[in-house]
Amino acid sequence: MRSKIKLLGGLVLGLACSLAGAQNTDWPTKPIRIVVGFAAGTPPDIFARMYGDYASKKLGVPVLVDNKPGAAGNLSTDIVAKAPADGYTFLYNLSTAFTINPFIYSKLPFDPEKDLVPVATTMRQGLVLITNPNFPSKTIRDLVAAAKVKPGVYSHASYGAGSPSHLIVEWLKEEAKIDMLHVPYRASPVADLLGGQVDTLMEPIATASPLIASGRAKALAYSDTTRHPSIPDVPTLSEVVPGLSVSSWHGIWAASATPAAVLTRFNSVMVEAANDPEMQKRIRALNVEPLGVSRAEMASMVRRDAEIFGRIVKAKNITLD
Repeated sequence: MRSKIKLLGGLVLGLACSLAGAQNTDWPTKPIRIVVGFAAGTPPDIFARMYGDYASKKLGVPVLVDNKPGAAGNLSTDIVAKAPADGYTFLYNLSTAFTINPFIYSKLPFDPEKDLVPVATTMRQGLVLITNPNFPSKTIRDLVAAAKVKPGVYSHASYGAGSPSHLIVEWLKEEAKIDMLHVPYRASPVADLLGGQVDTLMEPIATASPLIASGRAKALAYSDTTRHPSIPDVPTLSEVVPGLSVSSWHGIWAASATPAAVLTRFNSVMVEAANDPEMQKRIRALNVEPLGVSRAEMASMVRRDAEIFGRIVKAKNITLD
């Protein structure tokens, strides 16, 4: 009798596992929602819709973008962290939501390490240190030398305290042992930079390229690991300060209890999208690079950037509370 019960229990367990496997295999069976931490028409929204359309064609279900802007991406992150972990709600956000926000906000309504998991990457871009054409420094080395002679005289604008445009320059200042005045802005500092009210700005390559190409701005250095093809004569920051390189990138996350099979499947679709020739053409037309990596590689990227930015935030005592 006991052997029959044991056999029956094994059959039931096997059936349950088979059903679970079937459910994972059948995913998705209804529309997928991608929550974007920024407003419609912004770069995160544009790329979320681009990748969402691709995923919809591959998975055979609608992929809907739900814009939830606010609190530097924290609002959307909290929504997904608390959503059902069934594989039908994903977060599209800037990497900074996981590599900077946990350090500049003393309290978050979610735990970025425990409540969410990396799913896929979509794009990346470096930032360019630009100035107006009349600024006396012609190269990054000129700027460093001038700032050493006149500490605190030259300024660097940013998109706000704790933004990549702020922290990358803080890193440069620390490594090059120079002092420059930080001028944070709530909106874009570009107009004041071009007008000469501020001296420098670390600007994403996508928006810096037209300014540089038109001659309205001068490029001093690029933040990524290698020179950008649109500005091949502009050195990287790491050519001046070895090891100083960082880029801005976008990614997709999900609630941590989401089935692994679903996460793997969605990652494979996103990697396929990043390697699709037509998608690559559309993405590069926006002066950024498609980025499709494994979930493990994405997690490693988060750890590296969080270590860099976390150290700078703590050293400079930067908070947004």
